[in-house]
Amino acid sequence: MARALRVLTQLMGWTCVAIGLLHVALGNAAIPGAGSAGTTIDSWGRFMGASFVGYGLAWLWAARQRPIPARTVRWLAGVFLLGGVGRLFSLAVHGWPQWFQIALAVIELSLPPVFFWLADAEERAPHSDVESMPAGR
Repeated sequence: MARALRVLTQLMGWTCVAIGLLHVALGNAAIPGAGSAGTTIDSWGRFMGASFVGYGLAWLWAARQRPIPARTVRWLAGVFLLGGVGRLFSLAVHGWPQWFQIALAVIELSLPPVFFWLADAEERAPHSDVESMPAGR
């Protein structure tokens, strides 16, 4: 389970960094179904993309720790879950979004419980098991 935590933490970090950079570079064009949302939303989206890069870097920082700190994983997963809850609020207020946004909501609501479950896997692992794992680069 410690290996799964390490792999998922690194995957989460690199994915968030890539998605954030895509939003910084492409603005509205990075949002499926957004069409031409205008300059205000483009500016906001690029800013949020940069914030998502920072969020991804926080995951990568956690992945480089020995052991991966459970408290940090739980906080980061909680932020991700909050994003999914925000999508549910949007669905309740405005209705169904474009299909890709629904797929993202499913990921944002289902992945955090996995991280909550795995969060302390390295802290519980025998010391030698954690040291023998390769560091994320």
